[in-house]
Amino acid sequence: MPLYEHVFLARQDVTTQQVEELTAQFKGVIEGLGGKITKSEYWGVKGLSFRMNKNRKAHFTLLNVDAPPAALNEVERQERLSEDVLRFMTIRVDELEEGPSAMMRKSDRDDRGERGFGDRGFGGGGRGFGGGDRFDRGDRGPRRDSRPRDEDVVAAVEPEATEE
Repeated sequence: MPLYEHVFLARQDVTTQQVEELTAQFKGVIEGLGGKITKSEYWGVKGLSFRMNKNRKAHFTLLNVDAPPAALNEVERQERLSEDVLRFMTIRVDELEEGPSAMMRKSDRDDRGERGFGDRGFGGGGRGFGGGDRFDRGDRGPRRDSRPRDEDVVAAVEPEATEE
């Protein structure tokens, strides 16, 4: 049977338990039509790049599926009908990935604290490429007030008298 990776996004205001129930429902459809789920991962609530149906965040879930195409078509049909599913995507793959997916490995790395600018050679934590603070003015001296000084305004209004 063909192998698929299927990801669906559920609305942010549904509970984690409701997302698990949706996953169980889709799993039942796939198994009922002769397929099987080899891996199911709940990635959590993540921010979206843009708003989808007035939602800024969504629950992400990955399913690794070994099923006939008819089973995936039925799951996608049910996801289109469900008000709780914002988006879904199914990709046919040559082989299914064993172990945790890239999204789960990323969160493991973040939990260990291996992320940060200091580890990447960008001049230390929180600093820009120049090595100084973001607000460091360097050799340019103190920052001046953005308003023009009174002398500059007067000079611009009254032209200087030229001697003839």
